[in-house]
Amino acid sequence: MKLLFYGINFAPELTGVGKYTGEMARWLANAGHEVRVITAPPYYPDWKVSSGYSGRQYRTETWHGIQVMRTPVWVPHRPGGLKRLLHLASFALSSLPVLWAQWRWKPDVVWVVEPPLMCAPAAVAFASLRGAESWLHIQDYEVDAAFDLGLIKGNTLRRWVQRAERWLMRRFDRVSTISGRMVDRALGKGVEAERIVHFPNWVDIHGIAPLATRSAYRAELGLAPDAMVALYSGNMGNKQGLEILADVARLLQDDPRIQLVIGGNGTGRDALQALCAGLTNVRFLDLQPLERLNDWLGLADVHLLPQRADAADLVMPSKLTGMLASGRAVLATAQPGTELCRVVEQDAACGLVVPPENPTAMADALRTLAADPALRAELGANGRRYAEAELSQRAILRRFESQLRDLVQGVPA
Repeated sequence: MKLLFYGINFAPELTGVGKYTGEMARWLANAGHEVRVITAPPYYPDWKVSSGYSGRQYRTETWHGIQVMRTPVWVPHRPGGLKRLLHLASFALSSLPVLWAQWRWKPDVVWVVEPPLMCAPAAVAFASLRGAESWLHIQDYEVDAAFDLGLIKGNTLRRWVQRAERWLMRRFDRVSTISGRMVDRALGKGVEAERIVHFPNWVDIHGIAPLATRSAYRAELGLAPDAMVALYSGNMGNKQGLEILADVARLLQDDPRIQLVIGGNGTGRDALQALCAGLTNVRFLDLQPLERLNDWLGLADVHLLPQRADAADLVMPSKLTGMLASGRAVLATAQPGTELCRVVEQDAACGLVVPPENPTAMADALRTLAADPALRAELGANGRRYAEAELSQRAILRRFESQLRDLVQGVPA
């Protein structure tokens, strides 16, 4: 098959949408499909175009046998509501000539990822006119999240934008998303059930596995042998509610056994570091290299997964898959009844869940886990078993490949 992937994020970005799109494209290319990608230069999560790339020029490169076409993009250093919209619009506009230049290539499927939804109108129009199939994959419901998190405001504007979103989603031949609750939301937006696909995020269960020995990071960070490491790793943005970690660290100052390690980059890092100033039980690191990912995730005795209450079921944290594969316990914040709560407490039985924005509850849960190594080991082992059974990259992408073939051959979802 000829597969055209269209989205603002792609490899070599190490987190979020770019990570998964890159892994998917590479897997399908290795399976013998002809894959092309229209994307921007890498900039996430630092919100800065990576060294060796330009945000002002068109560039084509070959990555693992895949033709990657990078288009200009404006990247604000501190993205707010309007700045973020302009950022997405700059890519949507600059990528248009590259998209229409694929007319002679004639792809079988045009696959576009949300965010950004701004690319979807051109993608579905191109596919319709060229006789290709169109597929919208939703990693985040960016429209709902933008309004619920206060990034964009206005009830009238929200109604108009959501109406346009619903109309657009119904134009695609397939709509997929990463969790059951997000599938339900797509149904609620008017997408027919026969066109919806559950396409979860995955993990390389061979590349990420429980460590047989202690992580080398412990010695590098000078951590005491009996320290329990609570690790947050990933983007530091608006949807995580990371300010809670500063409050938790302050509540735990009297227990030197519990050390918080916070790794990653993003627009919220400076503010979080300022909140943690003077706390001796918190360490900050940059996003770590991919070749050390297993050792990095294995540093954790407990993985921290904070989420804002108003982000519930709008996003399913992609970082959870790596946490589960690492065989370490998870401490999440989520409301009862949300999918994240169900996965952590029931499906994977991999950790504890406390209410969002409640630092006292989170600190108490960490004290409980610090006092019970056997419980941590049990929760971590449960998570690893769930990852092996449900989140294998090979199994999920083989199923996706089959669904792509069915779409091209006219077989219903």
